[in-house]
Amino acid sequence: MCFAHGKPGRFLPHTWVNAEPVPRFYPNVITLTTGEPDIEEQRQTVRLLLSSHLPGRWAVKDSFKTLNLTRLGFDVLQEANWVRKLAPRTKEDWRDSASTMVSGLSWERVGPGGEGFPAVLFGDENFAMFAGRRNGEIVAGGTFYRADDVVGLSNVVADADEAPAIWRDLGLLAAVTFPGLPIVGYESGRELQAARKAGFEVGDPLRVWVRARE
Repeated sequence: MCFAHGKPGRFLPHTWVNAEPVPRFYPNVITLTTGEPDIEEQRQTVRLLLSSHLPGRWAVKDSFKTLNLTRLGFDVLQEANWVRKLAPRTKEDWRDSASTMVSGLSWERVGPGGEGFPAVLFGDENFAMFAGRRNGEIVAGGTFYRADDVVGLSNVVADADEAPAIWRDLGLLAAVTFPGLPIVGYESGRELQAARKAGFEVGDPLRVWVRARE
């Protein structure tokens, strides 16, 4: 998403970091590794970004829940857990997936439109966004991004009562769009329980920190 908006950031051995304002709801720092030496490097990266006077409030995704950034002026924005769903075992399994949707919605792959959905993003073959309609109105959705032999699932939108079915449908859509790859994401609260009911495995905890208001 950041790359599509012309702000790709930079990959360090232990962290992804972006020293520019990023699209709404996206962090400026994501930790990639764990272990004491890496944790100290990650804290130092956050300190350097603090000294750059990045405007506004910005976030750090603590992927392994190993950082304590309270003394650096951050608050906990979200406690969550990783979720994962393994890929169907055979090609026949994922070819049949499109006929086994359970939500009753009509799903379509979304195209570009407006500043929030630039054409360059949809020109990336690794990216896909789906919307679910009922009676012509969009009531659910989610986005996928393929990277490092997995498919990341994010921005899931679903009514609480229908969330397990939406998560199951999105898992099937990922299997059809990017066959043979496991799906990963992270959620908390009701969405986490919905993912579990839809057959996703719940994994290790993570934490999202946000720069405290001054």
